[in-house]
Amino acid sequence: MTSTADTTPDAISPRTWRKVGLRIIPLIGVAYVASYIDRANVGYIAKPMSHDLGLNGRQIGLAAGLFFIGYVLVEVPSNMMLKRFGARKWIARIMITWGAITAATAAVNSAGALYVARLLLGFAEAGLAAGILLYLTFWFPRKQRSWALSGFFLMTPISSIIGAPLAAALISWGRDLFGIAGWRSLFLVEGALTVVVSVLIFVLLPDGPRQARWLDEREKDAIEAVLAAEAAEQRAQGAPTGLTQALTSGRVWAMAVAWSAIAFGLYPLAFFLPQMIDSITKGIEGAGDVDSVLLSAIPYSVAIIALLSWARFAARRSAVSATVVPMVFGATGLLLATFADNGALFVPAVCLSVAGLMTAMPQFWRIPAIGLTGAAAASGIALINSVSNLSGFAGPYFTGYIEDTTGSFTYALLTIAIIMIIGIGVLLTVGRRIEKLYGGRS
Repeated sequence: MTSTADTTPDAISPRTWRKVGLRIIPLIGVAYVASYIDRANVGYIAKPMSHDLGLNGRQIGLAAGLFFIGYVLVEVPSNMMLKRFGARKWIARIMITWGAITAATAAVNSAGALYVARLLLGFAEAGLAAGILLYLTFWFPRKQRSWALSGFFLMTPISSIIGAPLAAALISWGRDLFGIAGWRSLFLVEGALTVVVSVLIFVLLPDGPRQARWLDEREKDAIEAVLAAEAAEQRAQGAPTGLTQALTSGRVWAMAVAWSAIAFGLYPLAFFLPQMIDSITKGIEGAGDVDSVLLSAIPYSVAIIALLSWARFAARRSAVSATVVPMVFGATGLLLATFADNGALFVPAVCLSVAGLMTAMPQFWRIPAIGLTGAAAASGIALINSVSNLSGFAGPYFTGYIEDTTGSFTYALLTIAIIMIIGIGVLLTVGRRIEKLYGGRS
């Protein structure tokens, strides 16, 4: 029989955790980079695409938001399929499908065709983010999740840093390279790269510790023993374990509201930041499409530093505290951006906001993992993420609508900040209750 000491994370050497982290996180991170660039690319190319297709801000926001309809409808079933078929096959299947649709989007010639392509892309990609979050629980116990999740979510700002210059390059040279408009070449290139990454996932990603050839038997046994002991502890404390329990849990729905507040802050910035920068630098000699796209990468560079720095301190704090503190900075940045009237003030304010939002993201996902296990973890994580994608739909559309109506993004930024403050309130109440019931540190 395995001893109690053998079922604690400290019984596993730091070398083993480094091995797991280096083998797992970069691989799933590359998949997430591809997905984030695919969902945000409309923001990078909004101006030239709008010119060619005759779109206004409201239509761009709708195209950006339609992507998330598929997420809302498909994400829970997708996570259940991942548990059935295994992460390797299911994630590779998701990526091949959405890569093909992204490449096909290069051929759209009207607003209606763009809407259909974005809707199909959402259905194809649905399940990836929640699936990866579930997959990480197959590997990392509570004590390891802060750095593991931070390492994974580091890919979000990295994807923006990669996506911005890639978009700028293709906007400038896409026609020369491929004989089509630069924004069309962006869809084509990103779709092809996604299919390539899907092959890497299928070949290299193990479904769990038992299937990892690069772990010895002792390491496999130790990781599985730790995870099994934590699951047993959660069940003993009354944590939901089944699909129905998760879907009907008020606490799970409350966490969906809190995560939606973070998403409502993140996605309008992801989709509209180049246009926001362009509008606030209008009139500056030499400023253009490429400049605003490249400037939009600056906040994500700052976010990388903040995310890595905070991860070291957050591991020693409760999951709620580690999430709320950066959310406060994110809301503050949005409020400051609301009153900025030039680029010298606006860009630093957005840097603060993006850094806060992205630093909060990995810490938030420590909270649901405290109180969910088994099928409840698969369905609960998917539910939280899928509900939040209503924000992914509403946020960009609302932002585009406000910009069309008022001629600026001011009121949209103010509304986003208020919604984030509501999310902070939910975490300080329901989130604290979850920690108290199922364990304060994860």
